[in-house]
Amino acid sequence: MIRNKLVALLATTLLGLLFSGCVAGSPQPTKSSLFPKMYEEQPRSLLILPPMNESTDAEAKDYYMTTVETPYALMGYYTFPVEMVGDIMKQEGIYDTELLYELPLDKFYDYFGADAVLFTRIKKWDVSYMVVASTLTVAIESKIVSTKTSEVLWTYNGSIVVDLSGGNNSGDLAGLIINAIATAINTASADYVKYARQVNARMMVALPVGPYHQLYLKDQDVKLMK
Repeated sequence: MIRNKLVALLATTLLGLLFSGCVAGSPQPTKSSLFPKMYEEQPRSLLILPPMNESTDAEAKDYYMTTVETPYALMGYYTFPVEMVGDIMKQEGIYDTELLYELPLDKFYDYFGADAVLFTRIKKWDVSYMVVASTLTVAIESKIVSTKTSEVLWTYNGSIVVDLSGGNNSGDLAGLIINAIATAINTASADYVKYARQVNARMMVALPVGPYHQLYLKDQDVKLMK
């Protein structure tokens, strides 16, 4: 009886290893397989809209906006100056981000001649605080949409979770007090913008480079993590 159980356990283990080997051996997706329309339409200019803020931090929108333009410009796209975009939209009587997101895509081509528009949503820009432990979370959803076809050319959801706790796990009263103080200091001084830039950096890994980059149309076979 025991022998039969051992044989069954061994067979199950071998099947599990075989299955995991097949999964591990499956081909990784490439930029061109995940985002073929970026290579088909080949957008050159990118209009970056102010992000939609769905987090609990009222200032997240303004902070995050300071981190967006440079990464996409470095990836080889012409990006319209944020201040100029805001001024033109106000001249058209559009002051709210919500109204911008409801505009037909071809309007952005009419106003700016932009090939594509970047939409971003701040899903989280929060600190979870529990006296002796806290975590900072920045989560962003981004997508690039064509102004000519209204199709989504590229999309990416990026997030980062940072432990802000003091790191003292001794468990005694003195250790808990030290940990609580360190956590409070780390939480108060947490630099959201720094971590937002890290989220952006992860996004750029998955973004096909634009026409002003030396690897333009040469990165189609770059493999991405699933």
